[in-house]
Amino acid sequence: MIKIDIPTPDIVITKKRNQSGETSGTELSSVYGFTDYHRIPRDKGGLILFFDKNEDLLFVGKARKLRQRVKKHFEDTVSPIKQHRDEVNKIAVCFVEDPTERDIYETYIINKLKAKYNIDKVYFR
Repeated sequence: MIKIDIPTPDIVITKKRNQSGETSGTELSSVYGFTDYHRIPRDKGGLILFFDKNEDLLFVGKARKLRQRVKKHFEDTVSPIKQHRDEVNKIAVCFVEDPTERDIYETYIINKLKAKYNIDKVYFR
């Protein structure tokens, strides 16, 4: 039997809130309240995990260049989470350079944590 451990996130960014506790709606609206994209390296590959405010996994993705892909999920019209962007409260990023390992981890995490909006690679339904 093969044992796979879910990688520990290397970077976690959360949605910023203003003084009243509400998520900011004016100056940060173009990036849905996330301001720490600069913490994600431009040249690293790995996994992207999107969580809601209850820490439930919404979506798992993989990318050769993480920062660009995370931003694309909030800008792109074909992103699997395009209808659910407002639900995202936390983004966790794990660095995994090997493309085969990324694919294995992505499939494993989707099925182990039952990602809500991943429709490919789902075996638990």
